[in-house]
Amino acid sequence: MNSTTRPTLLILAAGMGSRYGGLKQIDAVGPSGETILDFSVYDASRAGFGQIVFVIRRDIEDAFRQSIGARFEQRVPVKYVFQEIDDLPPGFTVPAGRTKPWGTTQAVLAAAEVIHEPFAVINADDFYGQESFQSLSRHLQTESSGYAMIGFILRNTLSEFGSVARGISAVDENGYLASVVEVTGIERDSGEIKAGGGIRLSGDEIVSMNMWGFTPRVFDQLRAYFESFLEANSLDQRAECYLPNAVNSLIHSGESRVRVLPTSEAWFGVTYREDRPRVVESIGRLVSSGVYPKRLWP
Repeated sequence: MNSTTRPTLLILAAGMGSRYGGLKQIDAVGPSGETILDFSVYDASRAGFGQIVFVIRRDIEDAFRQSIGARFEQRVPVKYVFQEIDDLPPGFTVPAGRTKPWGTTQAVLAAAEVIHEPFAVINADDFYGQESFQSLSRHLQTESSGYAMIGFILRNTLSEFGSVARGISAVDENGYLASVVEVTGIERDSGEIKAGGGIRLSGDEIVSMNMWGFTPRVFDQLRAYFESFLEANSLDQRAECYLPNAVNSLIHSGESRVRVLPTSEAWFGVTYREDRPRVVESIGRLVSSGVYPKRLWP
């Protein structure tokens, strides 16, 4: 790959309206009213990402462009694509009664026509940290074909106010992802970290926070996986095709290798309303220490 090629950042934001109860309720967490998404775009721009592609729903397009997208359009090229429930391969239809799209694999596929360069995938509502963006950008600009996952340390990704789900990842001796398995019900309990079913975890496990690096080759691979998923689940009104499961399948089939890029960054997110003060405090410390300016956007 030409070393001057700048990667794209694909931001999965189709669920924002439903999760937040309306875009206007997205919480400010920075000292000048910045949201978590502001910090992601700021970090990505400084790390060398050349454009932003937002995956949104058509019904939130106007509100999203006005309240979120407009802040970035003068600073970096921005495109919008749409995740729609009926955007399915030929031969498949939406089952009666289903109202929600088909998960993060379908969301990534929505961008297939506008991304032609290496790209990263993140969630819109997670704070990943500067180191994570810099590491992934370097990988995407120097590796011609390899995929990547930013690997967080489990104890750095927990909420103090309830359980979370994390992609527990096994890494082989060469630093490649051997498997990623979604584990639910992870929480601190009397000084220990436990998961559903009483599973004890050390806290040192490498976990996926849905921060991935791909080349455009992945779109054909994800289409094939999504079609297989639909063949088994098309009548299930609640089934979702999760991106980590798709990656796991590509690894086990030998179709792809995924380099794990470890990070010591602490993940922040407002999984629970009570998480917000911790996020505000943590970002405040980063501002005070000079990692971020008091106002991201002059």
